[in-house]
Amino acid sequence: MMIYATPELTSKDRSVLGEIHEMRRTLADVLRTPRRWTGGLRKTMLARAILGSNSIEGYVVAEDDAAAALDDEEPLSADERTFAEIRGYRQALGYVLQSAADPYFRFDTSVIRSMHYMMLSHDLSKSPGQYRSGPIYVYDERTDRRVYEGADAGDVPGLLEELARHLRSDEPADPLVRAAMAHLNLVMIHPFRDGNGRMARALQTLVLSREAIVEPAFSSIEEWLGSNTEDYYRVLAITGRGRWSPEGTADLWVSFNLRAHHMQAQTVARRFQEASAIWAELDALVAQETLPERVTGLLYEAVLGYRVRRPLYIKLAQVEERTASRDLARLAEHGLLEARGERRGRHYVAGAVLEQVRQRIRQQRAPIEDPYVGMPVVLATKAAAAVGPQPSADP
Repeated sequence: MMIYATPELTSKDRSVLGEIHEMRRTLADVLRTPRRWTGGLRKTMLARAILGSNSIEGYVVAEDDAAAALDDEEPLSADERTFAEIRGYRQALGYVLQSAADPYFRFDTSVIRSMHYMMLSHDLSKSPGQYRSGPIYVYDERTDRRVYEGADAGDVPGLLEELARHLRSDEPADPLVRAAMAHLNLVMIHPFRDGNGRMARALQTLVLSREAIVEPAFSSIEEWLGSNTEDYYRVLAITGRGRWSPEGTADLWVSFNLRAHHMQAQTVARRFQEASAIWAELDALVAQETLPERVTGLLYEAVLGYRVRRPLYIKLAQVEERTASRDLARLAEHGLLEARGERRGRHYVAGAVLEQVRQRIRQQRAPIEDPYVGMPVVLATKAAAAVGPQPSADP
């Protein structure tokens, strides 16, 4: 048995890796100081990770519906089938979060199979938690062409055992590189009938959560991958070469992941600055309008573009229904929120004042720098030269 080997890093890779770790150390220092808005930002980051990973496979929901899954609430607009996928992924991600600091955790194949079951247990027809028993092919729906073939079904159990042993080993590779290789090997083995791409991305986050210096909500690159799906498909196609071929090189794949980490770390740092600025403005507004401090967190979610609902406000602010209704009515009277919908669909969105806050903060955003400026061109060129179009990562 053999899986993809960890490649040697180039001098550029090592330089980028050093910059990533420096940004993460700075973020870790910031997280040590408690702030009122850190919890809200953490939830936002997790919601975007769920949204990003699932959007790659066509399961697209509004960000506040992804956040609703985190709060065990019903969605406002997602259909039942799509939200079942979102909830399944949220369950697997919850396991990742719980495992991050577990001193008795051990990487083995049961962990991978259990996460797969959590993710897809809502649809038993997809054989959640069970290895596939036959061949598997990835098709490009635009051309109906076969673009990738997974490892032989008979080899899957042994390959997963080897992957688990590798994750338990003392390989000296950096945690970010180890996580990238776990992602690559799982998605290329394609051990399950469905959900392979999401499982690979969740496994990468799990490896990071066990070894990285920043908690999973702020270290995952699932959001970035969801926003750069085409390049993600391209690098998988280039690395996979059409079929399970672990003798190939994974150097471009590792560089691609370092690029994702670098740009996502910049995004996280920018969001910390924005969250601080938003809360400062909201504190001033609440004081100016003589509103209770408990509404600030609610207004923060509205500034982000979330649709605010009374039941969730009652739960998060720990207030009675009458108090919640009074607070929401006052916020609407002051033009901070606008009521939408009727009865069960009743919710509130940012009013004109909060829209202005959002626009001011966005206008101050610093651009995100690309540490591998030429990589998009390299990916497009190599993918065009490869046989067939880019594959989907998750049948």
